[in-house]
Amino acid sequence: MVYIVFMGFLVSFLGQLPLGNMSFTATQICIQEDVKKAWQFAFGVAIVEMIYLRFALTGMDWVVKHRVIFVALGWVTVGLFLGLGVMAFISAGKQHAEKKALVLNNKINRFILGITMSALNPVQIPFWFLWTSTLIQTKVLPIASIPFNAFTIGAGTGTLTGLAVYIHGGNWLVSKMKTSNQTLNKVMGVIFIATALIQLYRMVYSPWI
Repeated sequence: MVYIVFMGFLVSFLGQLPLGNMSFTATQICIQEDVKKAWQFAFGVAIVEMIYLRFALTGMDWVVKHRVIFVALGWVTVGLFLGLGVMAFISAGKQHAEKKALVLNNKINRFILGITMSALNPVQIPFWFLWTSTLIQTKVLPIASIPFNAFTIGAGTGTLTGLAVYIHGGNWLVSKMKTSNQTLNKVMGVIFIATALIQLYRMVYSPWI
């Protein structure tokens, strides 16, 4: 069980390390608000990640039968992230004061924000389909409830740890570089647009269900 928990942790942790919407948003929350709210966001992201993982482990048949839902969600993600990216650039261009980032300029509870952004990121589903099917085929992950639960717990911990790198390490790096909120908005715009284009490519050329 310890080994299975570790494998879940390792896969999820490494998956969180590349710079993305969730990780950069966690950094921005820490910088522009506080560490507590950044961790609230991280827990929201991790919970949805664990739910998607459970789909990959035990709900593959259901997902295949209802794939139209996830395909539609994939297209919504393209439009939403592209729109947020453009709005982030517009906001940065008009910004003369050190205002909050576009995504954070609201009163939404950061835990709910984490859940919402993570839920609108269906790329996690093919990621976990790939890894869980590989681990099951190689008999690293037994097909049973207890190992599945252990793997899911490990993955949730890995997600939190990966985001912690950006919450604390990103905060330290931005503070050292004395980066302005305007620049952070531009970086967020680039990340959102890049994510939208990658998702668009997947939806057109590489359907995952």
